[in-house]
Amino acid sequence: MSSPPRPPLDATVLRAGLTTPNGPWRVVDVVDSTGSTNADLLARAAAGEDIDGAVLLAEHQTAGRGRHGRHWSTPAHSQLALSVGVAANTVPTSGWGWLPLATGVAVADAIADVAGLRVGLKWPNDVIVGEGKLAGILAEVAAPQQLIVVGLGLNVTMTAQEAPEPTAVSLAMLGAPVVDRNIVATKVLRNLADRIAAWRAAGGADDALLSDYRRHSCTLGAKVRADIPGGRRVEGLAESIDDTGRLVIDTGDGTVTVSAGDVTRLRPNE
Repeated sequence: MSSPPRPPLDATVLRAGLTTPNGPWRVVDVVDSTGSTNADLLARAAAGEDIDGAVLLAEHQTAGRGRHGRHWSTPAHSQLALSVGVAANTVPTSGWGWLPLATGVAVADAIADVAGLRVGLKWPNDVIVGEGKLAGILAEVAAPQQLIVVGLGLNVTMTAQEAPEPTAVSLAMLGAPVVDRNIVATKVLRNLADRIAAWRAAGGADDALLSDYRRHSCTLGAKVRADIPGGRRVEGLAESIDDTGRLVIDTGDGTVTVSAGDVTRLRPNE
């Protein structure tokens, strides 16, 4: 099976639509290949560069990073791989956990607009369709600065044969019309800029984000199992997201608040 068309990203087009004075971002860069866009922005911040409002996109990411140090790679031009720098000094640290969740909402809304697909958000950082993972989000703090780097890997034209894992899906695999990654990137980044502005203004999650996250969530209201750091396992009903972005699980004997972990939705008989 041949791969679908994979036109390159156009830095000129992206900058025209996204950078000031016409857009919400300060600088947009596109590189042919890198290990990790998140790692690159973190390194630039560590070297003293101001990366607030900076966007870095890669045509090919060879060592994309997920939670728990997991690595993955996809064919060149098959994915939207990007990272952004977000100054968080005006937001209490208690509200930082909502930034990756807000990113998920921005991505879900963008996919609905450009591809006509309804997707779900699996807490804390996956964008899924059914049981298939369409995108992953990773937020990392650029310590000691009060600045967060948010990375996104969204599968666009990847085929099933090219998938890095059996559960990975792409817009093309889901039957969406072949979508120009420039259009997807512009929509995602405009949505994300709006969500970041609201997050900063509210000092965390505002009412709109709370409502929209619930609307997209496929975790809330489901019976789940959470494997959390330290080898602990929690099962119960995913009840809510607290003020800091943590998942609250009702075990039947009380509630447990989970700040990180792998969450699996369980069937009713499990």
